[in-house]
Amino acid sequence: MDNPPVFEIELPSFQADVVERSRQVPVVVLFWTDQVAPAAETKAALERLAAQYQGKFALALSDVAKDQTLAQQLRVQGIPSIRVIQDGQLAEQIEGPQGEKVLRELIDRLTQSPSDMLKDQLAAHLQAEDFNGALEVLQQAIRAEPGNAAFKVEWADVLLIQGDLEGGRTVLAAIAEGVAERERPATRLALLEEAAGLGRLGDALAAVERDETDLDARYRAAILLTRERRYVDALEQAMAILQQDRQYRDDIGRVTMVRIMSLLEKGSNVAKQYRRRMFNFLH
Repeated sequence: MDNPPVFEIELPSFQADVVERSRQVPVVVLFWTDQVAPAAETKAALERLAAQYQGKFALALSDVAKDQTLAQQLRVQGIPSIRVIQDGQLAEQIEGPQGEKVLRELIDRLTQSPSDMLKDQLAAHLQAEDFNGALEVLQQAIRAEPGNAAFKVEWADVLLIQGDLEGGRTVLAAIAEGVAERERPATRLALLEEAAGLGRLGDALAAVERDETDLDARYRAAILLTRERRYVDALEQAMAILQQDRQYRDDIGRVTMVRIMSLLEKGSNVAKQYRRRMFNFLH
């Protein structure tokens, strides 16, 4: 293998094996020795990451118990010690033992594109339902990549979640039909607009409690619960419509379930559960 992801390094080959190679991929240089337990643990963690990242970075190992020349040249003061070489330059240095989480964050910074990093930040804000933080990340992302339709889709969706229908509608109108995931904010907008004419959620739920066969009330409750992002409760109402009368309003129980599930994140366990329930009922 011409360029193994993990290799031993010494001073004579540093220029060719580290500096020149760093123009293709970042090179993490670890100064270590198995005589220092934290250093051996750091080496093991970096080797695991090198295997997982499959060539996105290279790991150069310098065992100071065998040769301290390179460590002296790079002014290493303690063990373990990390030097990151990227594009032929010293990009970062870290002293002392590091946990795998910190090392993974380091590798992500080195290997992810700015777009990927923004996507990760956005996902974290959305997971925490920090929608103001999500909007800040989206504005930054769109400035960096004004042609990236995926960011505009998320921007429209977050505006709609926050209740800014006019803003969401404006952003959505600027996204071409057929763009991946555009259906999500488009469906959310349609449901929010419909919810505006369906009265109060409390009244709809009270009507269902009085008469569980009142499918009009169940439908109103499903749409209004969706507006509140109470997706499980909304799906229960739509499922009840499907189970009681599939012909009601042209199979609107099933249609509503599909619309609600389209609002959930990819891989949602809730969506999987209700798709399975719907399938089992229909078949």
